[in-house]
Amino acid sequence: MSYDYNTQRKRMALPEYGRNVQKMVDHIKTIEDREERNRAAKTIIQIMGNLNPQIRDIGDFKHKLWDHLSIIADFNLDIDSPFPPPEPDKLVERPNEIPYKQGDIRFLHYGRIIEMMIDAASEMKDGEEKEYLTSLILNQMKKSYVTWNRSQVSDDVIIGDMKLLSGGRLKMTDGVKILEVKELVPPVKKKPQQGKPHGKQMNKQFNKKKGHIRH
Repeated sequence: MSYDYNTQRKRMALPEYGRNVQKMVDHIKTIEDREERNRAAKTIIQIMGNLNPQIRDIGDFKHKLWDHLSIIADFNLDIDSPFPPPEPDKLVERPNEIPYKQGDIRFLHYGRIIEMMIDAASEMKDGEEKEYLTSLILNQMKKSYVTWNRSQVSDDVIIGDMKLLSGGRLKMTDGVKILEVKELVPPVKKKPQQGKPHGKQMNKQFNKKKGHIRH
């Protein structure tokens, strides 16, 4: 007896549509009549849309389905598509490299994002918006400090670090507020201890058992 394993079958370009859709696409390639081939392609498009209804949330989902049909057919399907087929080279094109900022981070527990936020806030004009962003930065710095160091920290330390990272450009004003640690970091819930009863609970159980003794 011979078994048909998926590993032995043709590789699917878009597995989310399933093996049956792949077989349909392979079949319509063999249809010689162009009109019949076009009708079959439209039927497959409807099936693909029903199998992946989330694509309907995309603005031009019809275009996306026709692109997927071309990909499943390995760009070898001669039909009258309402949209130009995608270019195969675009699918294998390497994405552009993301430029990462080089250089050491002054305080690892704050991270580079905080440094970037401080630079952005330092360039802002004085006012409520700058004070609000400064408050967010200080509270995030305090939260990060406590999370990494597992200890309390005074607000003066956080303010001093902010001034150091900003080169003295960011300062405390009346509109800047720093929250308490308990407001920033939720308390760790202790798991209930499982085991033998202690104290009052043990006495209650002892008295309960004692009450059932009969002479």
